[in-house]
Amino acid sequence: MSKISVALLNYNGKTHLENFLPSVVQFSTGYDIVVIDNGSSDDTLQFLKSNYPTVRIISYAENHGFCGGYNKALKELEHEFVVLLNTDVQVTEGWIEPILELMESDSNLAAVQPKILDLKKKTHFEYAGASGGYLDILGYPFCRGRVFHTIEEDKNQYQETQDVFWASGASLFVRRSAYFEAGGLDEDFFAHMEEIDLCWRFWNLGYKVKVCPESVVYHLGGGTLDKSSPRKTYLNFRNGLTILLKNENTADFFWKFPVRLFLDWLAIAQFSVLSGLPHGLAIIRAHFDFMRSIPRQIRKRKSSIRISQNNPRYNGLVIWDYFIKQKKTYRKINF
Repeated sequence: MSKISVALLNYNGKTHLENFLPSVVQFSTGYDIVVIDNGSSDDTLQFLKSNYPTVRIISYAENHGFCGGYNKALKELEHEFVVLLNTDVQVTEGWIEPILELMESDSNLAAVQPKILDLKKKTHFEYAGASGGYLDILGYPFCRGRVFHTIEEDKNQYQETQDVFWASGASLFVRRSAYFEAGGLDEDFFAHMEEIDLCWRFWNLGYKVKVCPESVVYHLGGGTLDKSSPRKTYLNFRNGLTILLKNENTADFFWKFPVRLFLDWLAIAQFSVLSGLPHGLAIIRAHFDFMRSIPRQIRKRKSSIRISQNNPRYNGLVIWDYFIKQKKTYRKINF
């Protein structure tokens, strides 16, 4: 058994597997590949058995969601490291070795992501992760290579292997022991920001998270929810508040949370005008559902162990930098 397994979570995704699994098999020689089937009703399983007999299948009778599916499957795996890989990711030659070597060299390293480029526009970074993710003082995420909707061309300007606040769930290398020590992915999230929440818990436990741009993958993106979907707006705003409540240190939370709520309410008007009324209503619904979840999230917060608050967080306000100061790229933001 290899030290690392590549785990792809699938739900009725035969088309993605037909398109992207060949690159995973080709460039992951010597490593175990696992497809976790989340109760698919298409003929994915027969396709895998007929065309990829060496790929291990973990099959569930029902759909446990992204977080639940991975949480269950990682308990069945015995590898020291696991790659949580989206089924719409095309990998490249030598994508595993640099990250595996990095993680083996530092037992305090819990998660690493490769450089993620856009499959539809290979010269540019991909929205969901780019060359590593950060969080600002109020919990707004951005990336090296992507700030809000400004996506940079990759000119090797972010090639350094370095600490990041969060690593993308599109291609997330994790140390399995640290994954379970942190509690795994939070199944309340359903989708979007679940990896940010996990990485914040890694940092709180004293672990580190890095990006390793020597490894490169291409992500199609939009496979779960398109950016035009009000459902995605809902999840982003609900989960953004949730990660603050669960992970922010107490002294800072009490002043940051009201400011974040105020800015979210301003966003209702902006989203309603620019994206349509359903998006504004989605933010309102996100707030109400978040409020209903507060007792449950407080219990999670109380059960969470905080060893360290030392992390590479941005102590500025990225929305101020981007919209007021017109700093549209990562390099122009003053860390």
